[in-house]
Amino acid sequence: MGEHRNITLIGIFDFAILTLILLFLLFPHTVSQTQDAKCRVWHSPPRVHRYSQLGDFIYGGIISLSVMDGKKIDFIQLPLESALLEIVVTENYQQIVALAFAVKEINENPRMLPNITLGFNIYDSYLSSKWTYHAAIQFLSSKNNLVPNYKCGIQDTLLAVTEDLTSERSHQKPNILGIYKIPQFIYGSGMVVTEKDHLLYYFQMVPNVLYQYRGIMKLIQHFNWNWIEFFIANRMHLECVMNVIIPEFAKNGICTANIYTFILCHGESHISCLEKTYYEVMNSKAKVLVFSGDMRSMVILRWLLSKFEYLIEKPKGHVWLMTAGMELKNIIAGSDWPILEFHGSFFVTVHSNEIQGFHKFLQKRNPLNSEGDGFIRDFWARIFDCPFQDSRFHPKNRDACTGMENLENLPEHVFPMRISGQSYSIYNALYAVAHALHAIYTSVSRHKAMDGRERRKHLNQQLWQLSYRLKRLSFNNSAGDQISFDQEGSLLAGFDIINWITFPNQSFIGVKVGRMDPWAPPHKKLIIKEEEIVWHHGFNQSQPISLCNANCQPGYQKETKEGEPFCCYNCVTCPKGWISNKTDMDNCFKCPQDQYANKEQNRCIPKVISYLSYEEPLGISIATCTVLLSTITIQILKTFRKHQNTHIVKANNRDLSYLLLISLLLCFLCSLLFLGRPITITCLLRQTTFGVIFTMAVSCVLTKTLIVVLAFMAKHPGSKMKKWTGRKLAIFIVFSCTFPQVGICVVWLATSPPFPDSDMLSMSKEVVLQCNESSPIMFYLVLCYLGLLAIASFTVAFFARKLPDTFNEAKFIAFSMLVFCTVWLTFVPTYLGTKGKNMVTVEIFSILSSSAGLLGCIFSPKCYIILLRPELNKREHLISRKI
Repeated sequence: MGEHRNITLIGIFDFAILTLILLFLLFPHTVSQTQDAKCRVWHSPPRVHRYSQLGDFIYGGIISLSVMDGKKIDFIQLPLESALLEIVVTENYQQIVALAFAVKEINENPRMLPNITLGFNIYDSYLSSKWTYHAAIQFLSSKNNLVPNYKCGIQDTLLAVTEDLTSERSHQKPNILGIYKIPQFIYGSGMVVTEKDHLLYYFQMVPNVLYQYRGIMKLIQHFNWNWIEFFIANRMHLECVMNVIIPEFAKNGICTANIYTFILCHGESHISCLEKTYYEVMNSKAKVLVFSGDMRSMVILRWLLSKFEYLIEKPKGHVWLMTAGMELKNIIAGSDWPILEFHGSFFVTVHSNEIQGFHKFLQKRNPLNSEGDGFIRDFWARIFDCPFQDSRFHPKNRDACTGMENLENLPEHVFPMRISGQSYSIYNALYAVAHALHAIYTSVSRHKAMDGRERRKHLNQQLWQLSYRLKRLSFNNSAGDQISFDQEGSLLAGFDIINWITFPNQSFIGVKVGRMDPWAPPHKKLIIKEEEIVWHHGFNQSQPISLCNANCQPGYQKETKEGEPFCCYNCVTCPKGWISNKTDMDNCFKCPQDQYANKEQNRCIPKVISYLSYEEPLGISIATCTVLLSTITIQILKTFRKHQNTHIVKANNRDLSYLLLISLLLCFLCSLLFLGRPITITCLLRQTTFGVIFTMAVSCVLTKTLIVVLAFMAKHPGSKMKKWTGRKLAIFIVFSCTFPQVGICVVWLATSPPFPDSDMLSMSKEVVLQCNESSPIMFYLVLCYLGLLAIASFTVAFFARKLPDTFNEAKFIAFSMLVFCTVWLTFVPTYLGTKGKNMVTVEIFSILSSSAGLLGCIFSPKCYIILLRPELNKREHLISRKI
């Protein structure tokens, strides 16, 4: 019974304790509305640098102004309190001023967020992951207490955060703020890996890193470089470059010779590893180095160059290409680090314009009028090399700072007065948030009955729309530039290309030499002012060449080297008849059919139009021979006509002789159809006229032979062959033998007529104008029929050559047909073996020589008797002698 009571008491006690704990958890939320003093949280490590300004809504900023590097942790002092400010990036203070200036402008603008005041909290990241995360948690905590989610007093509402993330500091920071759906604006070159849901609240004030690398790729292509090397500063960039950038470069004809990195240098041998990396980079064959990293990487690289510069007395010089956020900056405590290696380098930066009023605002900046600015005193002491009494920087034998020093008197490389690309990005980011907030503010304007406090409370409840509004935002800033974001939250903007010029006194300036716009038309994506570019001293102010091997000159083509990258190749001469008219052509190509390759095989020359014309010597010779032979034929015809009643003309069948002479005359004249530029009418008449006329001439010869034979057979008394020796029979035989050839030619012209054509392939340097027979079968059928008649004539004449003297004309016919057949048998292979106008010449020669053979062999003996031995032209002589 007692034991049961004890158990009951214990249960009541446990319930009371649990209830008490719940009451204590609720208690801070209750008292926080009325009494802040009763809420106590142990302090967190103090920050050296912070700049705050109160407001209804707070804009957060994380700026990389300095690097904390201190003593070993001794567990006596807080780590931050024992740290020393070793490195200060002086230019970055302008980013702080740009944020403050934007807030001031917005608060003073009566048309934007009326009755609402913006404030800000700016922290220094010290280029450290620890202090970046510290700042993120600080934004989520109340007042100065580092306890996120614990509201102690009235907490200012955080609208958005802008920051310069390096890749090493970007792993979890967006995820931390993304939980609270706070928009984050990144203006550096860090690559962020974050959860997909949190990307909705992530905005880059520089275009997507892929666009930056594509811009660098266009720059490389512009200067015809194809052999480059990458220097990668951190693991995240290494992964992106290996998996995305290098393959895309390769698709566009750019090879990667080597990839250097110092992220693998760690442990006891890291110094020797860094030394080896430095030596390899400085002695690399490639002249172009793409440096992939962030601002912290640039600091480390400059330290690396200063640490090992003794290894190489005269560096070869390189062209460094860098993404946004990688620009040269003045570094206090690193001012003696070498920068000459970067002379002539390029980096891309966000396009910027001067903002009205910013220069004046910056000019008036000093420690005396910058309330709440926890950065300015250390910055001022460092940049003017003078101490304040409460400064962490105490140079010896220096006069104290007055606070009235003028920033405008500083050199441009120490502290630029013109707005930088990163400051411009911060300015635009803050205005983007203000425009989005103003859109939300105006959307709740229907609640006019609310007072200011209720209205702000209602607006606070609508802040979940901020990222949604930002994604769809588009406005023109005070400089006239349009500000908008793509679906991934990257700024839709172009780049300026800056060419760095360094000087021996460690000063430097950046000169804008071009512009890249990924959304412009192809011919305007990259604009370069080459005349304004300054190259590294090692290149003697001439554009460097970065190739695996020398370019293949026109007339050569590439031949891949086995086992080498595609950018490394041999140059081989183009095959005969092929050309290459550009450098580094993969393959030679043939000229158009109407052109041919020159001797150097680097350009095409128009082919000469070729045909057998009357103007050239060969044409003149042929025409002269034709006229001469035609004249001779006409004279023979006249002679026969004049002596037509003499016995020798009668004995040689006068009518057939006339017909044969006329046929031979036409044979000579038809050769003129083959001269001159081919036209339709001449092409139609050439071969058909030649075939028909020559057939008639050979038919006349065949008929003369047959008549001789028939006359011999009819000389016997009582022979019936006398009736076949008449005139009509001769005419009938001639036309009977000619008609089949006429039929062949008619069919040829009806079915597939010849036509003017140009032969661009037969001759390497000429375009031959010719008549295309259209149907080679019909052409050779004409020749075959003509050959058949010629063989028949020769055969009959050969067997009739030993007839009695009076009728022995067959001997001359046999010899003439032997000449004829010899000419045309030689013609066929010769014709087939020649090209161009030589084919026409061969045919004309065959026509003239065979016709002349017939004319000479048959008619010269008769003309000799008629003209030179008229005494023999008598009947008694014809019977008594052998003709």
